[in-house]
Amino acid sequence: MSEGTYLDAISAALIHEMEVDERVLIMGEDVAAPFGGAFKVTKPVAERFEASRVRNMPMTELGFIGAANGMALMGLRPVIELQFADFISTGFDSIVQFAATAHYRWGGAVPWVLRAPSDGAVRSGPFHSQNPEAWFVHTPGLKVVAPSTIDDAYGLMLSAIRDDNPVVYFESKPLYRSLKGEVPSGDAPVPIGVAEVARAGDHCTVVTYGAMRHEAMGAADQLAADSIEVEVIDLRTLKPLDLDTVLASVARTSRALVVHAANRLGGIGAEIAATIADECFTHLDAPVKRLGGLDVPVPFSPPLEDAYRPSAATIATACRDLCAW
Repeated sequence: MSEGTYLDAISAALIHEMEVDERVLIMGEDVAAPFGGAFKVTKPVAERFEASRVRNMPMTELGFIGAANGMALMGLRPVIELQFADFISTGFDSIVQFAATAHYRWGGAVPWVLRAPSDGAVRSGPFHSQNPEAWFVHTPGLKVVAPSTIDDAYGLMLSAIRDDNPVVYFESKPLYRSLKGEVPSGDAPVPIGVAEVARAGDHCTVVTYGAMRHEAMGAADQLAADSIEVEVIDLRTLKPLDLDTVLASVARTSRALVVHAANRLGGIGAEIAATIADECFTHLDAPVKRLGGLDVPVPFSPPLEDAYRPSAATIATACRDLCAW
């Protein structure tokens, strides 16, 4: 292992898979030299591999995701980069109408990975800060992952590239350079569909993913000072969901809070909360609660954006309320 960042882990995983599998290629806007992508994720990749395997695409997400569909059907394994997850809507038809339904319709395999840099907290405003994961969790035929650690960023990328299904891979922009540590190397896949108990606790379960894992861990540290022990579940994969891990935790703690950065209305947290209510009703000592972003466009203003998103402080307050129920 070597020291690096969350961003470096994604780059390292791409390089590893391109070295071991000649079918893997990178495509997207400005991903090749000299730019190496909007956030420079593919810069080291473009420096190592020839241009035929790191391909610049025109500004037409619908078109180049459609091209990736064709490449995948012909046996390649494209990794598609979107500059920002917000632009995913322009390629919606290629994703949900074609890639997601190909296997059901005629048994076709569409093994691509769509890299989508998402989330705010970097003061980018409403067109570069969205969290559209719920659209794709709602779509049969897709897998959806959202790594929140360096190890998972590396390992889930390996698993996503190797999967025969289309995988939407949400990268958390706030973590790109802020999260530092040892970057894995070699063959270290993290299985898709398996959540992680990031912190053990007995008094309340917090279910989350992406950058909110770190806010939840901060809240747990605050609460521990008052002898409130919170269990933090990092979903890691949003589809398929590891509900067994979530339900086992809630059955033991009897309280549940679901947290995501995406706006609360219609978010994946609603589905998780409903499932907990259905499956753990007899174990619950308090209502299942949710925290999410406000139902407004993501603000440019730093103070307004901070108020828009859940934080360690608001998570801690919600956990205190649940434990006092």
